[in-house]
Formats: sequence, C-alpha cells, structure tokens
Amino acid sequence: MKKVFKRSVMSVLLGLMVAAPVTQAADMGKGMEMGSMKVERAKILKEAGVFGAFNAYKLTPDWAKLSSEMRMNAVGEVKSLIQKYEGKVLVDMYLTRGLEAQSDFLIRLHAYDLISDQEFLVDFAATTLGRFAVATETLVGVTKPLNYIDKKQSPSLNAGLSSATYSAAPPRYFLVVPVKKSAEWWNMSQEERVTKMEEHTAPTLAYLVNVKRKLYHSTGIDDTDFITYFETDDLQAFNNLMIALASVPENLYQPRWGSPLILGTIHNPEEVVSALAK
Repeated sequence: MKKVFKRSVMSVLLGLMVAAPVTQAADMGKGMEMGSMKVERAKILKEAGVFGAFNAYKLTPDWAKLSSEMRMNAVGEVKSLIQKYEGKVLVDMYLTRGLEAQSDFLIRLHAYDLISDQEFLVDFAATTLGRFAVATETLVGVTKPLNYIDKKQSPSLNAGLSSATYSAAPPRYFLVVPVKKSAEWWNMSQEERVTKMEEHTAPTLAYLVNVKRKLYHSTGIDDTDFITYFETDDLQAFNNLMIALASVPENLYQPRWGSPLILGTIHNPEEVVSALAK
C-alpha cells in the first residue's frame, strides 16, 4: 500500500510539474496583454479588473532639515517620475498633513497590472521625497462589477444608482475607509446578502448628488475585504451618509470600519509636493 501511495503522490507531483509551465505561460500572456493596455483616466476609473493601490506616508523629521532648494527640487523629481509612468499608471496624490496624525500625504494608483503599481512605488521610494517618507498604511484592491445591486438582482435600486449623478461643487476632500466583513456575512446565501445590501443602498441614494464613491475588492489580497473611496465638497453630507450606513442591519457584519480612516484634501501632485516642501 505504501508503494502504491508513493507512486500516486509522485504521479500527481510530476503532473503538476508538467502542467505548471503551460499555466504560467498563459498567466504571463494575460499579464502582458493587460500590461500593454494604455491607461486613460476617464476610462480606467470606470472599468472592472483595475488594480488600485493606496499608500499613506509620514515624512521623517530629517525632511525638514534639508535645504529649501533640495525640498523644492523634489517637486520636479516627482513630476518627472509621474511623466515616466504616463500611460502605464494613473497617479493621484493627496495632502493629509494637518488632518491626519499618522500621515502627511497619500498616493493612489490605478493600473491594469498590479506590478505596474509596485514598480512606480519602488521608483518613488528612490526619489528625494520617497527617501524621507515612511509608509504608514498600504491598501490594495481591484475593481469588479456590482455584486448585488445590479440590473438582474435588484433592478429598481440599480436604476436609482445609474440615474443619479454628482452635481455639487467640485470635491475638495477625499476619504478612504477600509471595511472588513465577518465570517457570518460570507456564510450567508447570495439572496440574503442581496437583501442586506438593498437595505444598505436605499438610504445612500439621496447622497449621490454630493458624495462620489468608488469601491475596491480586497478579500484575500489584503487584510480587509473592501476599500471604499469617497470625494465630496460637503463633509456634513458625508457625515450624514455615514450615520445612515451605520444605522442599517448590514453594519452589524462589519468588525472593521476604517482603522484607519484617511482624510485629506484633493490637489494635483505638484501642489502636494510643493505644500510639503515649504
């Protein structure tokens, strides 16, 4: 019996060894195909299958000891790096200094291949600003089609989501809120989760006109399940939206909400680095 068992195990292992290069080649081909797609802001922010990376940074005390000339030179350095990755990675930077104790700025990246996000961050770490910045939070997720409130499972609410558009003043603030679901949530049936998400979605429809939001899925690729990203010009409206979401039964299945919650202001990258260089 032992010999038979050993032969079976060896057969399986040999089969895996033979099959591995084929699978690897297919995965590499897929990765090359996705990586070759040109990044366009208006398109990539609406598509599924896009990898989002969020890195919050705190500047070390030695940054302030640099000469003002060296700090200002960092502006051009970061600008050149972003230009280098144009068409490959969409780069956004935000200022959190003064509103967050744990960070001074945040970088949000979008790419069709997570490796492209990583390559940018590695190159950023080698810049003057990057050498004096310590990552205090990293989050990674991927965009996907609607899981619950789609045309088939919840047509009326889906229509409400589709018809509402942001019509308030241009957003000045952003917020990042990681969310973790409990095991009890994942062990519900799809139908049960759809019902809970309908209860979650209904009170949010009134806020679609003044709060933008985007969802990233991160189960298994990060230590959270979702990364929710918001933009608004009205923080009171956002506060009321969060109270509405906290008041529905679906909230009972969230052992993590925030921790951290990252708040900051929206600027272009040059403005962010210039503010930090002062």
